[in-house]
Amino acid sequence: MTDAAIQELLLSRIRDVADYPKPGVMFKDITPLLADPVAFTALTEALADVCVRTQATKIVGLEARGFILAAPVAVRAGLGFIPVRKAGKLPGATLSQAYELEYGTAEVEVHAEDLAAGDRVMIIDDVLATGGTAGASLELIRRAGAEVVGLTVLMELAFLGGRARLEPTLGGAPLEALITI
Repeated sequence: MTDAAIQELLLSRIRDVADYPKPGVMFKDITPLLADPVAFTALTEALADVCVRTQATKIVGLEARGFILAAPVAVRAGLGFIPVRKAGKLPGATLSQAYELEYGTAEVEVHAEDLAAGDRVMIIDDVLATGGTAGASLELIRRAGAEVVGLTVLMELAFLGGRARLEPTLGGAPLEALITI
């Protein structure tokens, strides 16, 4: 399937939900895409191809919908899956990183032993919006001694400027979006 055909298929399975979660927001609902085995398989294979091409050795998925995408990609690519969670959800020793939200701060964590020097990590998430969670995850991965080989998302909401915020911190690693809106 060509890149254009994959994009068309994926876009046809993403539903717009007006005024969710608040008035004025057009929410991009990926649950119809996940429910369609042909579309979900095409998405998984496209993301796995990126991981193989970048010679990733581990895949990090960002909470929460990034888990849904990254876990089957890891299986398809034959790689390990590492979850980056919201603070307080992982047992044992963790590395944590705070980041700014529109009104306050949040924090993400990873198990301290899950990443190490020599790991080549692909970050996968469903949506790139402002880049806050992805930026914090980049920092966590590097603090663990691993190398970030890329950040790949299903959908980039370009009007929110996440790419411009993240590219200076990627250190030359590619930021790829299968769909840009």
